[in-house]
Amino acid sequence: MATLLLRLSAPMQSWGDQSRFTERDTRREPTKSGVVGLICAALGWSRDHDLSPFMPDKMLMGVRVDREGIVLRDYHITQDVLKASANSKDTVVSNRYYLSDADFLVGLESNNREFLLDINKALQNPKFPLFFGRKAFPPSRPIVPTADELGFDNPTEKSVKDALTEAPYNYCGSNGAPPEKLRLILELSPKDPDYFTLGLVRIDQPISFARREFLQRRVLIDYCKPEIGDD
Repeated sequence: MATLLLRLSAPMQSWGDQSRFTERDTRREPTKSGVVGLICAALGWSRDHDLSPFMPDKMLMGVRVDREGIVLRDYHITQDVLKASANSKDTVVSNRYYLSDADFLVGLESNNREFLLDINKALQNPKFPLFFGRKAFPPSRPIVPTADELGFDNPTEKSVKDALTEAPYNYCGSNGAPPEKLRLILELSPKDPDYFTLGLVRIDQPISFARREFLQRRVLIDYCKPEIGDD
């Protein structure tokens, strides 16, 4: 078992999992489909590439919310949009939500350490441009934290929960003090006895990006005390 940690930090991010037509939502933390899409872009995979290495029986994802961010809305008006009939044009109004000033630490736990090393390498030299939910939302800092930043190897032999809990926290609130606790979103293994009783449903497990197919997975909300690191 090994865990690779990723830092997702940007002025704006969007992680939708229920977007339909003119309503483009965002969750308060990264979705698994969004993180997998980011990795696929780095690896240079096509949209019809096999995504089985990211299934819950092979890879679990966890998120630590270092800065919650603020949900904001863009009100879009698009003119001269062709209808399906191609005989007339119309104006389309859409609401697009995004997170402002959010910062996340994402952990990917897998028994395939070599695959995690491939992801690590690809994210540092990506095949395609990387962005957080929309092409206008690029990262503001390197995605893969170094061993010097973390105080341990990356990938590490720790579980995803231990890696997220023990990784240093480098932010302070407006009062100059760190928060008392940080929110964790931990993916449950289908073999976990609490999978159906405590797990919250997320419909963001990608099966095929080409066909836009997704399955349910389940997550557990937990909290950890921040380990203060150097800025």
